[in-house]
Amino acid sequence: MSAWLVEEAAAQGLRWRLWAPVAFGACGAVYFSLRSEPALWPLLLAAVACVAVWLAARRRGGRRSLTWPLMMLACLASGLAAAKLRTEMIAAPIAPALGEPTVIEAWVEDVDGPGQRGARVVVAPVWIRGLAPAQTPVRLRATVRGEPPRPGEAIRLFAIQNPPPAPASPGAYDFGRNAYFQGLGGVAFALGETRRIDLPPAPWRLRLAMAVNSARYALAERIVARLGERTGGIAAAMTTSHETWISPTDMDLMRDSGLAHILSVSGLHMAIVGGFVFFAVRLGVAAWPWLALRVPGKKVAALAGLTAIGVYLVVSGAPPPAERAAITASIAFLAILLDRQAVTMHGLAVAAFVVLLIQPEAIVTPGFQMSFAATAALVALVEAWPRRIREISAPWPIVAVQRFGGWLTAAVAASVVAGLATGPFAMQHFNRTAMYGLLANLGTAPVADFILMPALALGAALEPLGLGGPFLAVAGWGVDLMLAIGGWTAGLPGAVRTVASAPDHVLPIAFLGILFVCLWRGRLRWLGVPLAAAVLIWPRAPTPDLWIGDEGTNAAFHREATAVVVRPGVREFAVDLWSRRRGLAMTDRTEAGWLCDRFSCRPESHDAGPVALWWGRRAPNPDQMETLCRAAPVVSVRAVVGNLPPSCDGRLVLDGVDFARGGAVELWRDASAEEDRWRAVWTSDVRGDRPWTRQSDPDVSDSGA
Repeated sequence: MSAWLVEEAAAQGLRWRLWAPVAFGACGAVYFSLRSEPALWPLLLAAVACVAVWLAARRRGGRRSLTWPLMMLACLASGLAAAKLRTEMIAAPIAPALGEPTVIEAWVEDVDGPGQRGARVVVAPVWIRGLAPAQTPVRLRATVRGEPPRPGEAIRLFAIQNPPPAPASPGAYDFGRNAYFQGLGGVAFALGETRRIDLPPAPWRLRLAMAVNSARYALAERIVARLGERTGGIAAAMTTSHETWISPTDMDLMRDSGLAHILSVSGLHMAIVGGFVFFAVRLGVAAWPWLALRVPGKKVAALAGLTAIGVYLVVSGAPPPAERAAITASIAFLAILLDRQAVTMHGLAVAAFVVLLIQPEAIVTPGFQMSFAATAALVALVEAWPRRIREISAPWPIVAVQRFGGWLTAAVAASVVAGLATGPFAMQHFNRTAMYGLLANLGTAPVADFILMPALALGAALEPLGLGGPFLAVAGWGVDLMLAIGGWTAGLPGAVRTVASAPDHVLPIAFLGILFVCLWRGRLRWLGVPLAAAVLIWPRAPTPDLWIGDEGTNAAFHREATAVVVRPGVREFAVDLWSRRRGLAMTDRTEAGWLCDRFSCRPESHDAGPVALWWGRRAPNPDQMETLCRAAPVVSVRAVVGNLPPSCDGRLVLDGVDFARGGAVELWRDASAEEDRWRAVWTSDVRGDRPWTRQSDPDVSDSGA
């Protein structure tokens, strides 16, 4: 047994280095899971010391049994320090929640995707009434009425301003953290029409960003004008990342069919565009004998592919997934320029290290986890794929059939492997499994790879010259076919399955299992399979009996396998996130058994529901409070409540003070107690005290500026 283990370890060779980015990212993830902010200098000193010891051991020719653990320790310490350093470097003001609507004067930097209540734009505020310049966020995401203003316009909004919203429930997706690292210091909701105004010239960097985004938006508009709103909206999203024209119905269709990843500019798009340009240029050089004898065609094609990746990154608006994909693709082309193999596990490790060094926060985002897990699985598949024996003097029909069969087998294997690698992350983060995603992706892969993306790239490049029409028409045909395939698979029985999230510590176990299967060389790799399936097989924690959203404006309670919503149509996004995270189907409460008015809703009996809601901004009077307490064991009041009447004894009463401190809350009833006792977990308890959870206090003295 020991001899076999030694043989397995010896078979790794230089693959021990592949674990360096894993260690670096693991401690980055540890940093983001902390409940309180660590100090910077101890982390930097620890990282410097560990790196110095490792380099000294290498210089003295230490054995791998010594240098490898020291390297891993250096990567662990460096990952923690890099994440903290990144947080400090990008620190910017976070907007406070103002008590009343305010006036915002700002430059429109970009047009964001559509929201539930209107179009959204990213603005760079110049002045916000009620905030001093030092408290003014660098960027805000504003929801506006009507048509969104174009990038580069100066606007004035009369709006409600708030900090980035906290998670909808404890442990759920944290928009505030992502917004912090994207430079978004708050959100605003316009109460009136957007007005164009004159402002002093913006800084040159902002002017450059607005010029690029204006050109991107103009290109998206031309694509939509060519192909129509439905087809063109999908094509524009795949080209410029603008999802303005995609309807909620089509978005749901893409999600339910497992094709939503095609809408986000990421690794697939970069690989297709870069690969298409690479092969087209290499073919062009080879087809010109004079040029082929004088230049290295492969390296010229790699330079062209590298250029195409850079252009596509700019055109797409450089969202974080596109940046990560561009780094990975660029390293592959640089490997060709340096006479190295392009697709290797070592190249992927370098790409992961570069991404995590630039964006340590990427380690906790679903995009990074899914893209690198899928890519590692595909590279491992390439390493294990048997080499095809070349035929000698075989008839061309037989060769054609064999090659088609080989391509089909490879396509199926790649889709299965990528789907298995990304499955745990889809289940944990999105709680949605497209049961026929493999079928949909197999049907759309040839269209997207060989027709849609190349035609879209050519059409987008030539459209500013007015010559992109024929290519965009071909791309539009590909989009229509993709939508048809997606609609068919999404309409099949049982197309979507909702899966409850596992405990937070389970996903890192699954990630480690996937990486072990991909990175380890030898039969021992299969020990990682049970770990990789941890999200699927791990027992779920008991489902909360009750959820109350932040501010106490809505609630849902668990009944059998459903989440019964007390106020249908209010804060639907938050309710949907909570119910899917707990694996529940959403349903509205019945009219019978409930008494509701303008400011409150309460059950007529405890069998109807466990909670009574008061969402009025003013506190209920004593009589109203007594009625609420008599109606349910849990009473949620949006306002701050003073003295409680005797009927509230033995009731759990949550008011504005609790929600301001804790955000949303999940409640479990203690069934073993004789009287109602509840265990609560608040969002703030899980988030902790971190830079992205803190807000600035409004400067009242500046309100009249």
